[in-house]
Amino acid sequence: MISTNERINGGRSEQPDPGGDEKKKASAAIESIGQLGTTGPPVPAESNIFCMSIIGQVEGHMILPPQNKTTKYEHVIPQLVAVEQNHKIEGVLIVLNTVGGDVEAGLAIAEMIASLSKPAVTLVLGGGHSIGVPIAVAGDKSFIAESATMTIHPIRLNGMVIGVPQTFEYLDKMQERVVRFVIAHSNIKERKFKELMFKTGELARDIGTTVIGPDAVKHGLIDEMGGLGDALRALSQLIDHRKASALETEEGSEEK
Repeated sequence: MISTNERINGGRSEQPDPGGDEKKKASAAIESIGQLGTTGPPVPAESNIFCMSIIGQVEGHMILPPQNKTTKYEHVIPQLVAVEQNHKIEGVLIVLNTVGGDVEAGLAIAEMIASLSKPAVTLVLGGGHSIGVPIAVAGDKSFIAESATMTIHPIRLNGMVIGVPQTFEYLDKMQERVVRFVIAHSNIKERKFKELMFKTGELARDIGTTVIGPDAVKHGLIDEMGGLGDALRALSQLIDHRKASALETEEGSEEK
C-alpha cells in the first residue's frame, strides 16, 4: 500500500534529511565569509575575546577596484556595535596590517574602538600606515612587531580640486583631527608627531616619515614591542582588572 506522501512524490517516500540543518549552517557561513569576512557572529562560543583585523586598504565612501584587498568600514562598525552589546565578549584584539585609506572611515573606526567600554588591545603586524596610525593607538594598550613599520604623513587629496583655498582649509582641519586623536591616545608629543609628519627627504616625492617598531615605541607612538602572545596576555590582564574593578564597585554599593 502506497502512503499519501509516496503518492505525492511519485511513489518515493520523503525522508527528513538529517544533514539539512548542517548544510544550511555551512551555506550561511560561506555567505557570511563573502559579505563580512567572518564565519558568524563576532564571538566564538569557546572564547571571550573577539579578534578584528584591519587589513589592506580602509575603504570608505568610494568603492575600490575588486583587485584591492580592503577593509570596509560599513562592515567593521556593525561588528564593533555587536561586540559592545554581547555580554559574552570581554575584550577585543585588533590586528593591523594596513596601508591606510579613507581618512574619515579610518577615524570613525578609531573613535569606535576608543569608545568601547570593554578592553581593547591593538597589534601592528607588517604595517600600520597613514590612517592606520590612529586606529593603532585607539586601544587601551598598543603593540607593534619589531619588523613592522608605520608611515606618518600629511593628508593627501586625489582627484579634481575646486576652490584651492577652501580645500586647503578643509584638509588642514581634517589633519588637525588626526593629530589631536593620535596625541590624545598615545604618549607621543605633538611637536614630535608633526616633526615626523612634515619631515622632508625621507619619502620619495613626498613628505613624511616611516618608523619601524623600536622607533615607534621610542617616540611614544606605540606602548610596547611584542607579538600575538604579548598582546593577548595584556588583554587578559585588562579584562581581569575590569572584572576586579566591577566587583569592588558592586561590593561598595552593597555596603551603602
